[in-house]
Amino acid sequence: MQLFIFTDGGARGNPGPAAAGIVIKDAQNKVVATFGEYLGETTNNQAEYRALVLALKKAEEIGGTELQCFADSELMVKQLNHEYKMKNQELAPLYLKIHNLSLSFKKISFKHIPREKNKEADKLVNEVLDNQIK
Repeated sequence: MQLFIFTDGGARGNPGPAAAGIVIKDAQNKVVATFGEYLGETTNNQAEYRALVLALKKAEEIGGTELQCFADSELMVKQLNHEYKMKNQELAPLYLKIHNLSLSFKKISFKHIPREKNKEADKLVNEVLDNQIK
């Protein structure tokens, strides 16, 4: 099953309270899963990586075999595509987790998209943070 995954992670303050937003669509562009999750205190980059980890776990549950993952974090996408080296020791375990999870799928790709094309996932991040920080 082909799935299109949109993820976003964000922190208010860096580090600060953080959340993940995930939207998963099928080949017919129908939403098959959408959720946000509070991540506690972390950095923006860690939140981006953790959002993708959550999305890959969900895609596996759904039965996805071919994934196209979209994120507005250029750093994360370029690191996952081996265009940038992994220098941050706090991101390295999350990078490895994503690598290991990606082995479960027949095909996987990571693509950078502008923030404007990731509004659904971004909205989930902000909703979670707004509800958490009251």
